[in-house]
Amino acid sequence: MSQRQGRDLLQAVGHTPLIRLNIGALPEGVRLYAKLEGVNPGGSIKDRPVSRILTRAIADGKLCGGRRLLDSSSGNAGIAYAMLGAALGVDVTLVIPGNASRERLDQIAAHGAQLLLTDPIEGYDFALLETQRLATEHPDRYWYANQYANDIHWLAHYETTGVEILEQMAALGSAPPDAFVAGIGTGGTVTGVGRRLKSSHPQTHIAVVIPERFPGIEGLKPLGTAEDIVPEILDESLIDQRIPVTLDQGLQMCRLLATTGLFVGPSSGAYVHAAAEVARAGRYHTIVTILNDTGERYMSTGMWDRTG
Repeated sequence: MSQRQGRDLLQAVGHTPLIRLNIGALPEGVRLYAKLEGVNPGGSIKDRPVSRILTRAIADGKLCGGRRLLDSSSGNAGIAYAMLGAALGVDVTLVIPGNASRERLDQIAAHGAQLLLTDPIEGYDFALLETQRLATEHPDRYWYANQYANDIHWLAHYETTGVEILEQMAALGSAPPDAFVAGIGTGGTVTGVGRRLKSSHPQTHIAVVIPERFPGIEGLKPLGTAEDIVPEILDESLIDQRIPVTLDQGLQMCRLLATTGLFVGPSSGAYVHAAAEVARAGRYHTIVTILNDTGERYMSTGMWDRTG
Protein backbone atom coordinates (compact mmCIF):
# COMPACT_ATOMS: atom_id res chain seq x y z
CA MET A 1 0.00 0.00 0.00
CA SER A 2 1.33 3.47 -0.88
CA GLN A 3 2.11 6.03 1.83
CA ARG A 4 -0.58 8.25 0.32
CA GLN A 5 -3.16 5.50 0.61
CA GLY A 6 -2.14 4.89 4.22
CA ARG A 7 -2.56 8.58 5.02
CA ASP A 8 -5.95 8.64 3.34
CA LEU A 9 -7.04 5.67 5.43
CA LEU A 10 -5.99 7.43 8.63
CA GLN A 11 -7.89 10.56 7.60
CA ALA A 12 -11.04 8.48 7.11
CA VAL A 13 -11.13 7.59 10.81
CA GLY A 14 -13.78 9.40 12.87
CA HIS A 15 -16.35 12.02 11.88
CA THR A 16 -19.08 9.39 12.25
CA PRO A 17 -22.81 10.19 12.10
CA LEU A 18 -24.90 10.83 15.19
CA ILE A 19 -28.30 9.26 14.56
CA ARG A 20 -31.55 9.32 16.48
CA LEU A 21 -32.72 5.85 17.51
CA ASN A 22 -36.23 4.51 17.08
CA ILE A 23 -36.69 1.74 19.64
CA GLY A 24 -40.28 2.23 20.75
CA ALA A 25 -42.07 4.43 23.24
CA LEU A 26 -40.00 6.76 25.38
CA PRO A 27 -41.23 9.41 27.84
CA GLU A 28 -42.44 12.65 26.31
CA GLY A 29 -39.55 14.84 25.21
CA VAL A 30 -36.85 12.18 25.67
CA ARG A 31 -34.50 11.60 22.72
CA LEU A 32 -31.97 8.82 22.30
CA TYR A 33 -28.99 9.17 19.94
CA ALA A 34 -26.05 6.97 18.97
CA LYS A 35 -22.70 7.43 17.22
CA LEU A 36 -22.53 5.05 14.24
CA GLU A 37 -18.93 3.82 14.62
CA GLY A 38 -19.23 0.90 12.22
CA VAL A 39 -18.63 3.32 9.33
CA ASN A 40 -14.97 3.75 10.33
CA PRO A 41 -12.62 2.15 7.75
CA GLY A 42 -11.89 -0.77 10.08
CA GLY A 43 -15.55 -1.15 10.98
CA SER A 44 -15.44 -0.14 14.65
CA ILE A 45 -14.79 2.58 17.20
CA LYS A 46 -11.36 1.08 17.89
CA ASP A 47 -9.98 2.74 14.76
CA ARG A 48 -9.89 6.00 16.71
CA PRO A 49 -7.41 5.11 19.48
CA VAL A 50 -5.47 2.56 17.45
CA SER A 51 -4.72 5.04 14.65
CA ARG A 52 -3.20 7.41 17.20
CA ILE A 53 -1.33 4.73 19.12
CA LEU A 54 0.26 3.47 15.90
CA THR A 55 1.20 6.83 14.43
CA ARG A 56 2.70 8.01 17.73
CA ALA A 57 4.72 4.79 18.07
CA ILE A 58 6.09 5.23 14.55
CA ALA A 59 6.94 8.88 15.18
CA ASP A 60 8.67 8.02 18.47
CA GLY A 61 10.75 5.24 16.88
CA LYS A 62 9.18 2.50 19.02
CA LEU A 63 8.91 0.13 16.06
CA CYS A 64 12.41 0.47 14.62
CA GLY A 65 14.82 -2.41 14.24
CA GLY A 66 12.21 -4.95 13.25
CA ARG A 67 10.20 -4.74 16.48
CA ARG A 68 6.60 -5.88 16.19
CA LEU A 69 3.64 -4.12 17.73
CA LEU A 70 2.12 -6.38 20.42
CA ASP A 71 -1.23 -6.07 22.16
CA SER A 72 -4.18 -8.06 23.42
CA SER A 73 -7.69 -7.55 22.11
CA SER A 74 -11.15 -9.07 22.10
CA GLY A 75 -11.25 -8.49 18.34
CA ASN A 76 -12.12 -4.96 17.20
CA ALA A 77 -8.87 -3.32 18.32
CA GLY A 78 -7.10 -6.30 16.79
CA ILE A 79 -8.72 -5.59 13.43
CA ALA A 80 -7.75 -1.93 13.70
CA TYR A 81 -4.14 -2.80 14.56
CA ALA A 82 -3.95 -5.34 11.72
CA MET A 83 -5.58 -3.06 9.13
CA LEU A 84 -3.60 0.06 9.96
CA GLY A 85 -0.44 -1.94 10.54
CA ALA A 86 -0.76 -3.28 6.99
CA ALA A 87 -1.36 0.25 5.71
CA LEU A 88 1.63 1.72 7.53
CA GLY A 89 4.09 -1.14 7.13
CA VAL A 90 4.04 -2.24 10.78
CA ASP A 91 4.28 -5.91 11.78
CA VAL A 92 1.60 -6.80 14.33
CA THR A 93 1.19 -9.64 16.85
CA LEU A 94 -2.12 -9.97 18.69
CA VAL A 95 -3.15 -12.13 21.63
CA ILE A 96 -6.87 -12.84 21.43
CA PRO A 97 -9.21 -15.20 23.30
CA GLY A 98 -10.11 -18.19 21.15
CA ASN A 99 -13.84 -17.47 21.39
CA ALA A 100 -13.60 -14.23 19.39
CA SER A 101 -15.95 -14.46 16.42
CA ARG A 102 -14.59 -16.20 13.34
CA GLU A 103 -15.17 -13.11 11.21
CA ARG A 104 -12.94 -11.02 13.45
CA LEU A 105 -10.16 -13.59 13.43
CA ASP A 106 -10.41 -14.05 9.65
CA GLN A 107 -10.12 -10.31 8.99
CA ILE A 108 -7.12 -9.95 11.29
CA ALA A 109 -5.40 -12.84 9.50
CA ALA A 110 -6.30 -11.39 6.09
CA HIS A 111 -4.39 -8.21 6.95
CA GLY A 112 -1.31 -10.30 7.71
CA ALA A 113 -1.11 -9.94 11.49
CA GLN A 114 0.15 -12.78 13.67
CA LEU A 115 -2.60 -14.29 15.86
CA LEU A 116 -1.91 -15.97 19.19
CA LEU A 117 -5.13 -17.49 20.57
CA THR A 118 -5.66 -18.22 24.26
CA ASP A 119 -8.06 -20.69 25.85
CA PRO A 120 -11.48 -19.01 26.03
CA ILE A 121 -12.24 -20.83 29.27
CA GLU A 122 -9.47 -18.81 30.91
CA GLY A 123 -11.27 -15.56 30.11
CA TYR A 124 -10.15 -12.32 28.55
CA ASP A 125 -7.88 -11.31 31.43
CA PHE A 126 -5.73 -14.39 30.70
CA ALA A 127 -5.06 -13.03 27.20
CA LEU A 128 -3.95 -9.78 28.77
CA LEU A 129 -1.62 -11.56 31.18
CA GLU A 130 -0.16 -13.64 28.34
CA THR A 131 0.54 -10.45 26.39
CA GLN A 132 2.31 -8.94 29.38
CA ARG A 133 4.42 -12.09 29.70
CA LEU A 134 5.50 -11.93 26.05
CA ALA A 135 6.37 -8.25 26.33
CA THR A 136 8.46 -8.86 29.44
CA GLU A 137 10.29 -11.89 28.08
CA HIS A 138 10.98 -10.51 24.59
CA PRO A 139 11.49 -6.72 24.84
CA ASP A 140 13.66 -6.64 21.71
CA ARG A 141 11.05 -8.47 19.64
CA TYR A 142 7.93 -6.56 20.72
CA TRP A 143 6.76 -3.04 21.47
CA TYR A 144 3.78 -3.45 23.79
CA ALA A 145 1.08 -0.94 22.83
CA ASN A 146 -0.97 -1.79 25.95
CA GLN A 147 -4.27 -0.17 25.05
CA TYR A 148 -5.43 -0.73 28.65
CA ALA A 149 -2.81 1.63 30.08
CA ASN A 150 -1.98 3.91 27.15
CA ASP A 151 -3.24 7.45 27.75
CA ILE A 152 -3.36 8.03 24.00
CA HIS A 153 -6.38 5.72 24.04
CA TRP A 154 -8.67 7.83 26.21
CA LEU A 155 -7.29 11.06 24.76
CA ALA A 156 -8.39 9.93 21.29
CA HIS A 157 -11.97 9.81 22.56
CA TYR A 158 -11.61 13.05 24.51
CA GLU A 159 -10.35 14.89 21.43
CA THR A 160 -12.52 13.23 18.76
CA THR A 161 -15.54 11.20 19.89
CA GLY A 162 -16.50 13.53 22.72
CA VAL A 163 -15.90 16.67 20.65
CA GLU A 164 -17.95 15.28 17.76
CA ILE A 165 -20.88 14.52 20.07
CA LEU A 166 -20.90 18.08 21.39
CA GLU A 167 -20.59 19.58 17.89
CA GLN A 168 -23.30 17.34 16.47
CA MET A 169 -25.69 18.07 19.32
CA ALA A 170 -25.08 21.80 18.82
CA ALA A 171 -25.81 21.39 15.08
CA LEU A 172 -29.16 19.89 16.07
CA GLY A 173 -29.84 22.97 18.19
CA SER A 174 -29.41 20.99 21.38
CA ALA A 175 -27.43 21.51 24.55
CA PRO A 176 -24.85 18.86 25.54
CA PRO A 177 -26.43 15.50 26.33
CA ASP A 178 -27.87 14.93 29.80
CA ALA A 179 -26.58 11.35 29.84
CA PHE A 180 -23.99 9.18 28.11
CA VAL A 181 -24.08 5.37 28.12
CA ALA A 182 -21.18 3.07 27.23
CA GLY A 183 -19.40 -0.05 28.47
CA ILE A 184 -16.00 -0.96 29.85
CA GLY A 185 -13.56 -2.91 27.74
CA THR A 186 -10.34 -0.98 27.97
CA GLY A 187 -12.09 1.96 29.66
CA GLY A 188 -10.98 4.34 26.93
CA THR A 189 -14.38 5.33 25.57
CA VAL A 190 -16.11 6.02 28.86
CA THR A 191 -13.06 7.83 30.24
CA GLY A 192 -12.36 10.02 27.20
CA VAL A 193 -15.94 10.81 26.25
CA GLY A 194 -17.03 11.07 29.87
CA ARG A 195 -14.30 13.58 30.72
CA ARG A 196 -15.04 15.65 27.62
CA LEU A 197 -18.79 15.77 28.21
CA LYS A 198 -18.44 16.55 31.91
CA SER A 199 -15.95 19.32 31.13
CA SER A 200 -18.68 20.97 29.08
CA HIS A 201 -21.65 19.98 31.22
CA PRO A 202 -20.61 18.74 34.69
CA GLN A 203 -24.07 17.36 35.38
CA THR A 204 -23.85 14.83 32.52
CA HIS A 205 -24.93 11.44 33.84
CA ILE A 206 -22.49 8.65 32.90
CA ALA A 207 -23.90 5.13 32.93
CA VAL A 208 -21.96 1.97 32.11
CA VAL A 209 -23.03 -1.51 31.02
CA ILE A 210 -22.09 -4.35 33.34
CA PRO A 211 -22.35 -7.68 31.49
CA GLU A 212 -23.00 -11.00 33.17
CA ARG A 213 -19.84 -13.00 33.82
CA PHE A 214 -20.99 -15.96 31.69
CA PRO A 215 -21.56 -16.14 28.79
CA GLY A 216 -20.59 -12.47 28.85
CA ILE A 217 -20.65 -9.95 26.01
CA GLU A 218 -17.66 -9.77 23.63
CA GLY A 219 -15.43 -6.82 24.40
CA LEU A 220 -17.00 -5.90 27.77
CA LYS A 221 -15.65 -6.53 31.27
CA PRO A 222 -17.96 -7.25 34.23
CA LEU A 223 -15.50 -5.95 36.85
CA GLY A 224 -17.48 -7.74 39.50
CA THR A 225 -14.78 -9.44 41.57
CA ALA A 226 -11.47 -8.54 43.16
CA GLU A 227 -9.69 -10.81 40.66
CA ASP A 228 -10.83 -8.77 37.64
CA ILE A 229 -8.10 -6.65 36.07
CA VAL A 230 -9.28 -3.04 36.11
CA PRO A 231 -7.92 -1.12 33.10
CA GLU A 232 -5.40 1.51 34.18
CA ILE A 233 -6.93 4.20 31.98
CA LEU A 234 -10.45 3.72 33.38
CA ASP A 235 -11.55 6.71 35.46
CA GLU A 236 -14.17 5.14 37.71
CA SER A 237 -14.92 8.50 39.36
CA LEU A 238 -16.83 9.45 36.21
CA ILE A 239 -19.35 6.61 36.59
CA ASP A 240 -22.70 7.58 38.05
CA GLN A 241 -24.63 4.37 37.34
CA ARG A 242 -23.87 0.72 36.55
CA ILE A 243 -26.54 -1.14 34.60
CA PRO A 244 -26.52 -4.96 34.47
CA VAL A 245 -27.21 -6.30 30.97
CA THR A 246 -27.37 -9.94 29.89
CA LEU A 247 -26.22 -11.25 26.54
CA ASP A 248 -29.82 -12.16 25.70
CA GLN A 249 -30.95 -8.60 26.36
CA GLY A 250 -28.18 -7.26 24.15
CA LEU A 251 -29.07 -9.67 21.33
CA GLN A 252 -32.75 -8.84 21.60
CA MET A 253 -31.92 -5.17 21.14
CA CYS A 254 -29.65 -5.98 18.17
CA ARG A 255 -32.56 -7.71 16.48
CA LEU A 256 -34.88 -4.79 17.20
CA LEU A 257 -32.34 -2.33 15.82
CA ALA A 258 -32.01 -4.47 12.69
CA THR A 259 -35.73 -3.94 12.02
CA THR A 260 -35.03 -0.19 12.00
CA GLY A 261 -32.13 -0.55 9.54
CA LEU A 262 -29.20 -0.72 11.97
CA PHE A 263 -27.11 -3.90 11.86
CA VAL A 264 -24.82 -3.91 14.89
CA GLY A 265 -22.96 -6.27 17.22
CA PRO A 266 -23.78 -7.48 20.74
CA SER A 267 -21.98 -4.75 22.68
CA SER A 268 -23.92 -2.13 20.74
CA GLY A 269 -27.18 -3.91 21.56
CA ALA A 270 -26.19 -3.96 25.23
CA TYR A 271 -25.40 -0.24 25.16
CA VAL A 272 -28.75 0.62 23.60
CA HIS A 273 -30.59 -1.64 26.06
CA ALA A 274 -28.95 0.23 28.94
CA ALA A 275 -29.53 3.61 27.27
CA ALA A 276 -33.22 2.74 26.90
CA GLU A 277 -33.38 2.05 30.65
CA VAL A 278 -31.87 5.45 31.33
CA ALA A 279 -34.28 7.08 28.85
CA ARG A 280 -37.38 5.38 30.25
CA ALA A 281 -36.57 6.54 33.76
CA GLY A 282 -37.50 10.01 32.46
CA ARG A 283 -34.85 11.94 34.42
CA TYR A 284 -32.72 12.75 31.37
CA HIS A 285 -34.05 14.17 28.13
CA THR A 286 -31.11 13.72 25.75
CA ILE A 287 -29.13 10.49 25.95
CA VAL A 288 -26.19 9.52 23.72
CA THR A 289 -24.64 6.08 23.32
CA ILE A 290 -22.32 4.26 20.91
CA LEU A 291 -22.91 1.67 18.18
CA ASN A 292 -19.45 0.11 18.34
CA ASP A 293 -19.29 -2.09 15.26
CA THR A 294 -21.31 -3.97 12.65
CA GLY A 295 -23.42 -7.10 12.89
CA GLU A 296 -21.56 -8.77 10.03
CA ARG A 297 -18.73 -9.57 12.47
CA TYR A 298 -20.97 -12.00 14.35
CA MET A 299 -22.69 -14.04 11.65
CA SER A 300 -20.93 -17.24 12.74
CA THR A 301 -22.03 -16.86 16.37
CA GLY A 302 -25.65 -17.71 15.56
CA MET A 303 -27.05 -14.42 16.82
CA TRP A 304 -28.70 -13.76 13.46
CA ASP A 305 -30.06 -17.27 12.91
CA ARG A 306 -33.63 -16.98 11.70
CA THR A 307 -34.65 -19.72 14.11
CA GLY A 308 -32.82 -18.03 17.00
